Amino acid sequence: MKHLLTAAFLTAIASPALAFHCPADMAAIDKALETAMLSEDDMARVTELRMIGETEHNAGNHQASVDALAEAMEILGI
Repeated sequence: MKHLLTAAFLTAIASPALAFHCPADMAAIDKALETAMLSEDDMARVTELRMIGETEHNAGNHQASVDALAEAMEILGI
């Protein structure tokens, strides 16, 4: 039971932290896109993931947003 309460507490405090993380990741992606040297396919994928990340963030699905933005950042090498 103690572990369940600990997990619930950590989840509760992590969600707001993820919410603030999304805009910073979107800004980093936007900045990197200004000078990115990517293939057409990679550029399309990064753009799609960036859009998904913003949509999920606005819907309150912050873990989905963080996941999409992390994938975009990985492709960009940031």
